[in-house]
Amino acid sequence: MRRSGGLAAAIVGACAVAAVVAGPTGSASASTPPASAGVGALAGATGSFAATTATGLNAPWSREVVRLGASDRDPYHIAHVRELQYRLKWAGLFPAAPTGYFGTVTRDAVKTFQARRHLKATGVVNADTWKLLLQRTVRNAQGVPAVCKQSGWHACYDRKYHQVTLWYNGDIYNTWLVRGGAYTLQTRLGTHQVYYRDIDHVSGTYGSPMPYSQFFDGGEALHGSRLMMDPFVDHSHGCVNFYVEDARQLWNLTSNKTLWVTVYGAWD
Repeated sequence: MRRSGGLAAAIVGACAVAAVVAGPTGSASASTPPASAGVGALAGATGSFAATTATGLNAPWSREVVRLGASDRDPYHIAHVRELQYRLKWAGLFPAAPTGYFGTVTRDAVKTFQARRHLKATGVVNADTWKLLLQRTVRNAQGVPAVCKQSGWHACYDRKYHQVTLWYNGDIYNTWLVRGGAYTLQTRLGTHQVYYRDIDHVSGTYGSPMPYSQFFDGGEALHGSRLMMDPFVDHSHGCVNFYVEDARQLWNLTSNKTLWVTVYGAWD
């Protein structure tokens, strides 16, 4: 639903104003995350919460099952095929340009990956395949800021690599491909606490839907995009755009928790 008045009116929901709107005042952005007792390993880390309670798409390193014939048809029907192809490319197994269609070339690349990782080479990207592929294609893992590995929940956006990693108590939990603000409306650097959420927000400036919005710095939010097909094509007006399914996944994991958002890295 469209929100009006109070805090919602103040943030307007327009990422276009993010370049000129100051960050929220008070403890939401002025405080700092608590320190963690330790930092978990990158690949294979699950965290104590993850290891004991989460299932399905709330589990660490999870995506929907994808197979031959699937496709990213439009922003309302994303099957994560283009993401799969990017990750297979980064693993050195997919020489073609990502198309968003799961054909025989993609299937064969999946089979090769599965065989190399000692999985049954079915060509179907199930939970075990996604887990290993995601773990091995987190980009610039050594560049993740230390603040992301402190206690609590942290969503960390690397502007250069179009990547958000989610951390819980020092362990990486999941990662998604995203896009941020254009050069003249860059997503601002820094660490902030999410201070406002709206599951079906609508931009007050553009009238465009911003599902699963989690606002963290002025008008900037993590949210699903009804326009994005390829995270490496075009930009937002300052917000961090997710595929809608991924924004929902993040929402289901964190919407009732304190979430810190860190933006870092060179603009791309």
